[in-house]
Amino acid sequence: MKTALATVTISGSLQEKLRAAAQAGFDGVEIFENDLTQFDGTARDLRLMAEDLGLEIIALQPFRDFEAMPEPWRTQNFYRAQRKFELMHELGTKRLLICSNVSPHVIDDRDRAAADLHELAELARQQDFIIGYEALAWGRHVADYDVAWDIIKRADHPNLGINLDTFHMFARGNTLDVLRDEIPIDKIALVQVADAPRLQMEVLHYSRHFRCFPGQGDLPVVEFVQCLKDKGFDDYLSHEIFNDEFRSSSPLEKAVDGMRSLIWLDEQTSATPAQAAALEPAAAPAPQPEITDVEFIEFAVEGDSGAELVALLQSLGFRETHRHRSKNVSLMRQGDINLVLNREPLSQAHEHYQAHGVSICALAFATTDLGAMLARTERYRSSRFANQAGPGELNIPAIRGIGDSLVYFVERPGKFRFFDIDFVALDDTGESSVGLQRIDHIGQTVSNTDFLSASFFYKSLFGFEVEASTDLPDIYGLVVSRVAKSRDGRVRIPLNMTAAREASAQRFIHKAKGSGVQQIAFACEDIFAAATAVGAEQLLPIPQNYYRDLDARFAPEPDVLARLRSLNILYDRNDDGEFFHFYTREAHGVFFEVVQRIGNYDRYGEANAHIRMASQARQYRRDEGL
Repeated sequence: MKTALATVTISGSLQEKLRAAAQAGFDGVEIFENDLTQFDGTARDLRLMAEDLGLEIIALQPFRDFEAMPEPWRTQNFYRAQRKFELMHELGTKRLLICSNVSPHVIDDRDRAAADLHELAELARQQDFIIGYEALAWGRHVADYDVAWDIIKRADHPNLGINLDTFHMFARGNTLDVLRDEIPIDKIALVQVADAPRLQMEVLHYSRHFRCFPGQGDLPVVEFVQCLKDKGFDDYLSHEIFNDEFRSSSPLEKAVDGMRSLIWLDEQTSATPAQAAALEPAAAPAPQPEITDVEFIEFAVEGDSGAELVALLQSLGFRETHRHRSKNVSLMRQGDINLVLNREPLSQAHEHYQAHGVSICALAFATTDLGAMLARTERYRSSRFANQAGPGELNIPAIRGIGDSLVYFVERPGKFRFFDIDFVALDDTGESSVGLQRIDHIGQTVSNTDFLSASFFYKSLFGFEVEASTDLPDIYGLVVSRVAKSRDGRVRIPLNMTAAREASAQRFIHKAKGSGVQQIAFACEDIFAAATAVGAEQLLPIPQNYYRDLDARFAPEPDVLARLRSLNILYDRNDDGEFFHFYTREAHGVFFEVVQRIGNYDRYGEANAHIRMASQARQYRRDEGL
């Protein structure tokens, strides 16, 4: 299938929108009339611009409030249509999209609506145009696509077809029965795919603010596209998205997100035998390798700027075990946890430090098949990062990740670990471990305009499962969180965002000057021994009222409760097991968590999140002298 984007989907001027669509790899664009009317060039200028960029203008839309109108509106509508036909000639497009009438003057008469559409389609036939008719979910008399299809059948004209928009269909609870059983593919004028979270609200407000790309919401868009493929449909799939985040974000970034969603949608649906035979090898989906673990986390530091961070890591039992052969880079290890501290002046880490201060500048994932992983990142339009490796050193491939960070890839199992080649082991570094074993999860805080994009980044490129959003109450507002998790559950990435200016997530965004990793959680086998070894000075203080409530909820043994209280350890329990965890104080906006899971507990202690955020807010105010 071919790919397109309605210009209303992304931000910017019409020139910027077309350039973004072309750079992201779309084949065509739908021109939204508001974009055209505010464009300071001619329609012919726009056509030439699209041609230069290799884009087809596949439709002009929307043409509103046309069918079943009394006079004088009916005569005015046909005059308006003729002027739009003239515009379409200048644009070089063949499709005009009509949405069902919402005017208070519209007559509730399907035969009259059909007659008007037949007459318009005959005028379109004379100029080699196609009319697509769509049921708006808030149309006055036509709100469901089966009703629109009934009117199209009554009109019975070869130049009139149905426009199928997944948002309008599924927001009304429509099924695929009519599409599957009745609508032939030659009567489909255009297909627009949009997703949305499942929300209960007035449908017009829902449509204008909460649409998103397929895979970012909860609507059965995959089943819809599978139905089209089963019917042999191979025309354009186009995005028409209304979303506040999209309209306040980079047009190129959102265009790339849109292209990724169509690639993902294609992968989720199987081709018919005929379609599969027609696929060229380059068009076939790349195999999806497994992401199996976090290989290392890289910090950007400079000079002595990271002294506070290093001291905190040392209190957690990390020690410097290796130094890079040719760069000012060191490695701190404990268990199977690798933390890289990069002080190299000519590096991406230095650039990250210049923009964000001491911060986490990269994650590295272990994968079962490095070649397949890199092929997949190319297919999904990821930006590659060129590393500077010295002679005999590993050139670890990387892509641009969330915010300004990188994601590196290493293949495991392999003969060597990354530090076996590029690093020199230090002699007699001593033993300081507190029993931390591996990275349990990594919390990334993102701006509200990046929240959907960040979760889909992990879902599409890496095949992570993305859980439904949950609300975490901060004392200064609400934090929204959702977890992206690898198939084997070894890589877990909670994503957090807020619109509240003083909430913890927004304080981090302000301090770090953008999205990034705010939290790293380490797994251990003995939480009490770990907390004792770390020491009270580095632990986040927890209020005593929490432990009174904990006693009331779970009634732990008195000595266990006393130990939890004395060590600032939090606790949760469900039917699957138990969860112990404590937090460190923040350093440069980043904080660490140590967790112990007992049984099959698979959550993150969300019931304690408000305690942690309130304690962090108190600590922040003390540190800032507020």
